[in-house]
Amino acid sequence: MVYVKTSIMKTFLQFFLAGILGGLVVFLMTKNDNNTTSLVSAETSHAVRTSFNSSPISLNSSLNFIESAKRSTNTVVHIYAEESPQLVQKKRQERRQSDPFSDFFNFEDFFGENFYRPKNGTGSGVIFNKQGYIITNNHVVGFADKIKVTDSEGKIYDAKKIGTDKTTDLAVLKIESNADIQPIRIGDSDNVQVGEWVLAVGNPFGYLTSTVTAGIVSAKGRSLDIIQGEKAIEDFIQTDAAINPGNSGGALVNLQGELIGINTAIATPTGVFAGYSFAIPSNIVKKVVSDIIENGGDIDRSTNIGIGGYDVNDELVKEFNLKLKTPSGFYVHEVDTKSAAQLGGILPGDVIIEINKIKIDRYEDIEKNLKLKKVGDKVEVKVNRDGKELVIPLLLKKSF
Repeated sequence: MVYVKTSIMKTFLQFFLAGILGGLVVFLMTKNDNNTTSLVSAETSHAVRTSFNSSPISLNSSLNFIESAKRSTNTVVHIYAEESPQLVQKKRQERRQSDPFSDFFNFEDFFGENFYRPKNGTGSGVIFNKQGYIITNNHVVGFADKIKVTDSEGKIYDAKKIGTDKTTDLAVLKIESNADIQPIRIGDSDNVQVGEWVLAVGNPFGYLTSTVTAGIVSAKGRSLDIIQGEKAIEDFIQTDAAINPGNSGGALVNLQGELIGINTAIATPTGVFAGYSFAIPSNIVKKVVSDIIENGGDIDRSTNIGIGGYDVNDELVKEFNLKLKTPSGFYVHEVDTKSAAQLGGILPGDVIIEINKIKIDRYEDIEKNLKLKKVGDKVEVKVNRDGKELVIPLLLKKSF
């Protein structure tokens, strides 16, 4: 949240400008459609407009969530993240350097240096292993350089940010602890079924620590366009377990107390829970977190090997006289200069039929196979070249 502070001695021009800005904000707020629902990350104000129908459910009193709650609440922590004054100063300088009009107009000229004040926020996290690694959302800690973690018993730790992945909105922290901290058990999100009971564990509103709510899995595989960037990876589990601001980065668990998702966003017209919540599946979480811990630092995705072409069908086989066992795969028409494909040896006219021993029927299969790959990863691409099958190793590069 940005705080604006003015003094009595500001000039008429300052008041005039503030009045215009305030009026514009009021005007934009009154333009909101009350019949629509926003998708928001629990710690941010960014929203994407969409529509949902909400219907409350009744819990079956015969169900018992006690064991699941016992196994998971001690694995969830509270997170407080903030920017240091040094980081704010650094960002202020970067803004001035990147703004071509900073010499002529700057908000600080009107509102003082406190216009850009340190950001802070709260959220939740999940203990990943006994070495002190903690999973949370990138939007909870990505902006910060000072992070405090409080465990379920109230002990406070200084946390180090190990790395982030903006494409999945995940981040990894680390605390140094001599205590016998309890990591969560990781479940298989691919086995989660729609209609299955789940619990959401977190710290809603920043002070209701170790809160447990229950609901069912409402849907799987949701893509909501709430993660910014063209390489965003979205495959959310939708649930009606109550999640509110402060729950972001917390655990979504099954009745065995196993992590099946990291709570990330809510669908709401008000900014608080209104019926639907969304979690990153544990199988994506496990892969991303392991990559961050193994490599250290932020993840740089590489989802494009540098090719263009066509999905193979019967007509394409006839047109190019392709010698294929089955009319499927991706026909490479062009290869980008200095791309991973060119440097690896893929040629125009090749038909990609497998990547990492997974069958490729169309270009969508290539994208799906590469979506969690990062710069520096190696992949094996099997191509059909004039009727002969070749396996070509590629080293993924930064794509532009």
